[in-house]
Amino acid sequence: MSFEKLGLDPALLKSLNDQQLLEPTPIQEQVIPYILKGKDVLGIAKTGSGKTAGYALPLLQNLKGITSKNRHISALVMVPTRELAVQVSDVIKTFSKALDKPLITMPIYGGVSINPQMMQMNTVDVLVATPGRLIELVEANAVILKECKILVLDEADKMLSMGFKEEMDAVLYHLPKRKQNLLFSATLSNEVKNIQEGLLHDPVVVEIEEEEQDYSLIKQLGYRVTPEKKGVLLRHLIEEHDMQQVLIFCSSTYQVEHVNDKLNTNGIKSKAIHGKKSQGVRNKNLADFKNSKEPGVRCLVTTDLLSRGIDIEFLPYVINYELPRSPKDYIHRIGRTGRAENPGTAISLVTKEESNHARVIQKKTKLKIWMEDLLEWNS
Repeated sequence: MSFEKLGLDPALLKSLNDQQLLEPTPIQEQVIPYILKGKDVLGIAKTGSGKTAGYALPLLQNLKGITSKNRHISALVMVPTRELAVQVSDVIKTFSKALDKPLITMPIYGGVSINPQMMQMNTVDVLVATPGRLIELVEANAVILKECKILVLDEADKMLSMGFKEEMDAVLYHLPKRKQNLLFSATLSNEVKNIQEGLLHDPVVVEIEEEEQDYSLIKQLGYRVTPEKKGVLLRHLIEEHDMQQVLIFCSSTYQVEHVNDKLNTNGIKSKAIHGKKSQGVRNKNLADFKNSKEPGVRCLVTTDLLSRGIDIEFLPYVINYELPRSPKDYIHRIGRTGRAENPGTAISLVTKEESNHARVIQKKTKLKIWMEDLLEWNS
């Protein structure tokens, strides 16, 4: 099926065509017609399935030509993280530009000064927000929700798992009862079901069965190494294989900074991203890494903050400096490479103490990590 058959505005169709987006994904194909009709929708589909465009396109069409009053927004999209707020906002802005009168879209999130965000709220139509900062703005009377016509809860399962239930309830209290409600989630947990029952009115439920992901394009390697040799081995692998773009995962903020410092000290240009860095720094470091050209930034060291929801096209290497806590996180991490039919390599550095955990990950994921024993390795 083509986008033309979904009932979208010609201007939005042209924008899709300009971006070489010619066919809708399964979630887009099923939800767009219902959202255009003003129905409440519950959409269940995995991260990366196209949910954002699935609600952004009909949202813009339904609000076409609207002018929001001062500090009164017409649509609210709630997301769990700062990175996702920026990413979703960028998608909406891109499509909105195609309209005769583009809707003004703004992302808001914590970790940066609230004053500039308060000052910009005078002319916003679509607000993309993390729960905590949104509550701060509502309490400061900087944004008024009572005329909001469309509410989107995106990545609802992640918001709940991150402990945002109270903030979400507080936001819902300030919203009008008569509005279109769109709830999107990667999973249908009991908590998501509870929100669905309390929020959605006679919803259309669309659940996209998750296809078994093909990891055949990802070469998975593991090296058993002593803890004190991990850093030396990491740098050796980067230089030996001439890695020009590699995403490195660590388990803690401290370890991210330590690994990043060591790489730069040894002449390998690297940047770091974690929850304690400001949003401006995080955005810049990610952009520098994505746009890296020799002699640019070769490495980006991060926590699991970047294991979901962030797309980096054609990323050739992922390295687990430390193994993730869960097999699901391992899947999310290595899934950053081997995308868009491009092969990739995922490497795990495994100490003797982590060997049992590595075996659990392989058993649970049913993926084989080809291990090489370097416990006696000398650089």
